[in-house]
Amino acid sequence: MRVANPIYREVIVRVLGSRTEEVILAEPRSFVLPDGRLDFDRLLREFADFWRTNGEILASRDAYHESAPQLVIMAFFHRLVNGGGFIDREYGLGMGRIDLLIRWRYRDEEGRPALQREAVELKVWRKGRPDPLTEGLAQLDDYLRRLDLDQGTLVIFDRRPDALPIEERTRFETAQTPGGRKVKVLRA
Repeated sequence: MRVANPIYREVIVRVLGSRTEEVILAEPRSFVLPDGRLDFDRLLREFADFWRTNGEILASRDAYHESAPQLVIMAFFHRLVNGGGFIDREYGLGMGRIDLLIRWRYRDEEGRPALQREAVELKVWRKGRPDPLTEGLAQLDDYLRRLDLDQGTLVIFDRRPDALPIEERTRFETAQTPGGRKVKVLRA
């Protein structure tokens, strides 16, 4: 099953994430660097802190348990990127993934309009399945190649019943895709 209309695709995700957006207190403009670019590293760190504090509660109260972590991060990104950028979503239906492209408009050193692009792959580690790191890096590599980007972010939500407590498992790592692209990995 898929949503055929792009407007409905956006509206459905926004409605499902609206309860999460209500609890995000960070000021969106605080993530803008002096040169006008989005401080994406800080955005990821703030999300990791937000997830440690609120992730279990938000994911457990959501009626869509399997997709809850993905809805939480999309709501977090949307709340803080809205007004200066856009989030494009590409759903890998049946492939266990969602690709996000955050597009942020700013002005370059010459004052010309410029576009910052940040690619994010979302994966969920489920009970009885292997760690999705290798698969996620390969999928992200393909996504980055298509976007002509040298680096990206892979977020792996560990939804296994025997996962470490959220405050212990939420951490950053660095990795490399099969094509040699740099990846920041957030395990949550």
